[in-house]
Amino acid sequence: MTDRLTAQFAFLNVADGLKSVDRANVLMDGSRAENSAEHSWHLALWALVLGHGLPELDRALAMLVLHDLPEVYCGDHPIHLIDNPDKVAQAEAAAADRIFGHAPPDLAAPLRALWYEFEAGTTPAARLAKRLDHAQPLMQVLMSPCPPADHLDVVRDNLATGRAARFRQEWPEFYTHAVDLLAGGPGTAGPDLRARLAFLAEADRLKSVTRATTLVDGSRCETSGEHSWHLALYALVLADQAAPAVDIARVMRMLILHDLVEIDVGDVPIHSADGKAHGSTQTQAAEAAAADRLFGLLPVATGTHLRALWEEFEAAESPDAVFAKSLDRVQPVMANLMSGGGTWITYQVTATQLESRVGVKVARGAPALWPWVRAQAAPFFGT
Repeated sequence: MTDRLTAQFAFLNVADGLKSVDRANVLMDGSRAENSAEHSWHLALWALVLGHGLPELDRALAMLVLHDLPEVYCGDHPIHLIDNPDKVAQAEAAAADRIFGHAPPDLAAPLRALWYEFEAGTTPAARLAKRLDHAQPLMQVLMSPCPPADHLDVVRDNLATGRAARFRQEWPEFYTHAVDLLAGGPGTAGPDLRARLAFLAEADRLKSVTRATTLVDGSRCETSGEHSWHLALYALVLADQAAPAVDIARVMRMLILHDLVEIDVGDVPIHSADGKAHGSTQTQAAEAAAADRLFGLLPVATGTHLRALWEEFEAAESPDAVFAKSLDRVQPVMANLMSGGGTWITYQVTATQLESRVGVKVARGAPALWPWVRAQAAPFFGT
């Protein structure tokens, strides 16, 4: 078990590098480039919002969490700059073999297979995932209040003759809406699609919520969007640590959603002086109000469903939510381990505090995991 956990966390720590891969797209507020981890999180949210009720949703969700991982080694390839698609495909396949090779062999094989399935784009789940991957960058530009002119040109070419041109037949409501937005119009989508896209545009703001936890290389603090993506990947990779009753697909859904309220409330580091306020009546009221506003942007049935998942995570009573909470506590520990102490140093955390604030939650949902993690952390606390 020890060797397996070492390999699992080695893979998860290498995957952290996706947070440092910049894409050609920018955040909707125009402040900076979007990175591939944030893009992967946003796509997973797109799947939850636009694939609600589809039988292929869970598999598509897993694909979207994984789909850009080879970019850790080969970087992003903007569609408008690809001159030799075969060469790019070969580079990405080699990078996929390399990054999935960090995982235990019995885990690497199914993860790699999911990535190849996405690339092939022939199964229902892969087609859904590809459709969203090709649609999100369009709305990232078209729904921005300040889209760069050259990005609008890329969207125009994409809709006319690029990979989005197929939406004319495949997803006509989305296609005509995008074309009208590009022309400066208000869009042509009906109320349902318009509401879903408005929610997804608002969710882009989670990419600008900064957490106290750093990247594993310590270079900067991570964002809540990146954190949510990484936790979904944690769920896939550490599924063997869950109780038999746990549904990993539902855990992933919760983790994709769990920090959305931080768009309004912000992040409260668990080890900070304000960390004690996590369970306070005031904090709970602020988060509930944020949930009301954000999930209220969606059509009623979808908003109610996603709000219920968020509430289940917050309550931490179901097996799925208990395991999700465990992962939410473990991921910052690994970032601190890899970055030389991280927030433990910043907030002068003691071994007793680590045990009470983190260990109890981890052990509740993943009892075999905490002893291993605690042993890795022990040298930082002189124990």
